[in-house]
Amino acid sequence: MAADRRTVKQAANTNQVAIKRINLAFQGGGSHGAFTWGVMDRLLEEEWLEFDGISGTSAGAMNAAVLACGWVRGGRQGAREALDRFWNSIAEAGKNSPMKPSWLDQMIHPYRMDYSPGYFFFDMMTRLFSPYELNPRGDNPLRPVLDHEIDFDLLRRPEAIPLYISATNVRTGKVKVFAKDELCTDALLASACLPFLFHAIEVKGEHYWDGGYMGNPALFPLIYASPSKDIMIVQINPLRRDKLPTSAREIMERVNEISFNSSLMREMRAVHFVTKLIDMGQLSGEQYKKLNIHIVEAQHEMVDLGASTKLNADIEFLLYLKKIGRDAADKWLSLHRDSVNVRSTIDLVETFF
Repeated sequence: MAADRRTVKQAANTNQVAIKRINLAFQGGGSHGAFTWGVMDRLLEEEWLEFDGISGTSAGAMNAAVLACGWVRGGRQGAREALDRFWNSIAEAGKNSPMKPSWLDQMIHPYRMDYSPGYFFFDMMTRLFSPYELNPRGDNPLRPVLDHEIDFDLLRRPEAIPLYISATNVRTGKVKVFAKDELCTDALLASACLPFLFHAIEVKGEHYWDGGYMGNPALFPLIYASPSKDIMIVQINPLRRDKLPTSAREIMERVNEISFNSSLMREMRAVHFVTKLIDMGQLSGEQYKKLNIHIVEAQHEMVDLGASTKLNADIEFLLYLKKIGRDAADKWLSLHRDSVNVRSTIDLVETFF
């Protein structure tokens, strides 16, 4: 099916600019997923760039499903409009949240909630009580938003961009990848299910937590299932922090960042190992895929945000992240446009070793 979709698109663009095809990999990170909104808002303006598949985790999974649904409805513009609607719906759903930046936060950093009474109380309660005690009914504010914004029947059509949504099986500790016929609201909620905030999500008799523990995002579905050799990772979580964390909150935040980046680090090292063997002639380039890896990120801006902002759904903050994402994608395009389908644009050793 993917080959048929590719052939039709290429034929339609025979007399136009050459089409280049890539895979996308979206990290999760709560409200920070609005950065991916901005990245894709910019990339979708490029007529020469098309997508063979998307792997997403947590907020990245939701971005992937919303984008793919909008793509089926209305192509590039439909995808951009769908992402706009989704993130505005998130902001609308968060208007009544008690977690808002305090006056002190706004003086120190306008988007953080380190001194917010609402955030402090919420953070303390989740450390003392489980979500089964705090939220016996298992209500999830994201469910109605996803039900309204995503038509899963559209995602199963042949022309839809293939999606690979990761979650972590609570019982086995293994990664679960939901694709095609398995996609549903529960699969997306499972991918974003932080165990200290939400009840584990049950899908077909198994229970799942956030996919970030085992794949943030998982790259292997794209390597195995997609014909494209290019993977563009939209990276939200900082790999490096120069400041040593010393407070209890800073230490916990950094531990979580390292944990949620660990699976990506492992996969990138494996990609480098296989690439090196192919270059040395020890593996056949016909049997093994030599990947071109690209990363769109804004580490300088994201590293200053802090974990509390991942729960900030204020539209002003989401639009700020969208702008950062658009700027990062625009900068990447200006530097690396000609490298797509040709070479990697990231030094894997320098970045991941």
